[in-house]
Amino acid sequence: MEKLFGYAGTVLWIDLTSGGISRKDLSAETIRPWLGGTGYAARLLFDGVPPGADPLGPENLFILATGPLTDNVVPGGGSLSVCCKSPLTGGWGEARVGCDFGPELKRAGYDFVVLSGASDRPVHIVITDDRVELRDGAFLTGRKVLEREKLVKEREALEGHSVLTIGPAGEKGVLFASVMVGHRAAGRIGAGAVLGSKNVAALSVKGTGRIAPADPAAWMREVRAAHGIVKENPNTPGFTELGTMGGYENSDRIGDLPTKNWQSNSWGKGEAVSSHFFGKNQVASTGCYKGCPMKCGRKVRVENGPWKTPEHDGGEYETVGSFTAYVLNEDVDCAVHCGYLCNELGIDTISTGAVIGFLFECAEKGLVSPEAAGGLDLSWGNGAVLPRLVEMIALREGIGDILADGVRRAAETIGGGAERFAVHVKGLEGPCHDPRAGKTLAVSYGTGNRGMCHIHPLETVAYDCSHTDFGLIPFGLPDPNQFGRWDEEGKGEATRILQDGGALPDILGTCKFYMYVGITPKEYAAMLSALTGWKVTGEELLETAERVTNLQRLFNCREGFGREQDRLPDRARSLPAFGKYAGSPESAVRNYDLMLDEYYDARGWDRKTGAPLEETLLRLGIEG
Repeated sequence: MEKLFGYAGTVLWIDLTSGGISRKDLSAETIRPWLGGTGYAARLLFDGVPPGADPLGPENLFILATGPLTDNVVPGGGSLSVCCKSPLTGGWGEARVGCDFGPELKRAGYDFVVLSGASDRPVHIVITDDRVELRDGAFLTGRKVLEREKLVKEREALEGHSVLTIGPAGEKGVLFASVMVGHRAAGRIGAGAVLGSKNVAALSVKGTGRIAPADPAAWMREVRAAHGIVKENPNTPGFTELGTMGGYENSDRIGDLPTKNWQSNSWGKGEAVSSHFFGKNQVASTGCYKGCPMKCGRKVRVENGPWKTPEHDGGEYETVGSFTAYVLNEDVDCAVHCGYLCNELGIDTISTGAVIGFLFECAEKGLVSPEAAGGLDLSWGNGAVLPRLVEMIALREGIGDILADGVRRAAETIGGGAERFAVHVKGLEGPCHDPRAGKTLAVSYGTGNRGMCHIHPLETVAYDCSHTDFGLIPFGLPDPNQFGRWDEEGKGEATRILQDGGALPDILGTCKFYMYVGITPKEYAAMLSALTGWKVTGEELLETAERVTNLQRLFNCREGFGREQDRLPDRARSLPAFGKYAGSPESAVRNYDLMLDEYYDARGWDRKTGAPLEETLLRLGIEG
């Protein structure tokens, strides 16, 4: 059997129903078609979760996934993916969190952890190298996130362990509850609710092992070369100094900022919000794992006033956007405070802001009465009510119990035509990037396997609006300079390659943002070749990403998803009702079906059903 370099070589399986613990070896033959991360996790989930399984039932699997490049020395290598059937969408679910948990897990000897079944009591899973324990977790019940981590380290004497938890929202089954590592979130898909349904209060890991590369000298040479590229890239200082919030003002300017529950794509307040944030809230830049050379994270706080908030990891673009433009709230301190509350309660900031914006519009249209909202003033721009609504959603109190199921289900419950302005794809709420700024994003939003997702790939925004190609032109990406951002023809083919390129970091176990600072499939292939001893090319990596995308698509097809579930919401396609682009008809998505047909053709999927064609599956070697 071929020796497996670059991997721990083991999948840890824990049956929470019986308490049984087993280990399965990985082979090169098994792992190479999928490489790792969300790739091999897709294979595990497809094979291990029966069609129609309840996402919050014991048949669902909860998978922690690392990749071959998950390593503190790799740019972006402090990474962990979480995969499961999503309770929010009922389909493929994946989320990533930047942290030291992934590298620690590999050093402990495991590439993947798979949780099946459900415990009959709260448990705390402790992994210390080859010792795996299911300890009592009742002492963590009801605790907020940072308190859980503190208790785990102090009470359980695990100071050197990396700790992954849920918050009260996960225990309450909020369908967009997050999995947390400190205040870093694996959000969006409701993985926190899945972990809560399995009665897992926390996982802690510490590893002292070492992952051996096939060619140590070549490995360090390629890693150093990648670090050099990052250091010299002109985009790196902007990420370090400003983080994702550095794009807020520009998003408002170019019409990429969903405003008032998507009634517009620009607000006109971008400069003021950014000025306040950087002048009053940002404390310092920080990395999400030990050794990150870019440090795009923020340490933020609210120093005084009604929303006084301690220093914490937060203040990301999506969080601030969700609690400002989305709901017309100009109080940036309040937005930062809401982000802190979401992290402490273990709830996704994007979906939380989205369901609140939806609620405001329901109230405006008379579909939700003041009495139904507990007497709260649900007027647009009323920041004072936002923190209370966050708590009500996370704890499923009052109207929050309806909102905790996401906008799709909330609209069905509220009725009265609320579906018209419940902005989602496949049940996943729209984030703070707008396809009316660039049409490639329209196709990406509609066809994303996890739903209306801005990071699968975020690269579509940069492709359309700043003509960034991410080093993908040699692999077939159409030159972005041949398109205007509002052009529609040709965007289907571009979306396919951008999606596959954007999936690579999740498969390999790294961070997508390094694609913005010069790391391309060429660099990934060079590092992977030196690490594993395989002769890997950029073309092979893109083909692997295509294979993974198709298997994830098959998972969704098996759950009843098709072309109808790839529909972009009318609110996200139509001419903005107000703002800078209200008089720009070209910004509206005019012929979405044309772009979708083009995308299906590029993918080798059936135009009518949206399912992968048999010849596509044969070409990619996919069974199932």
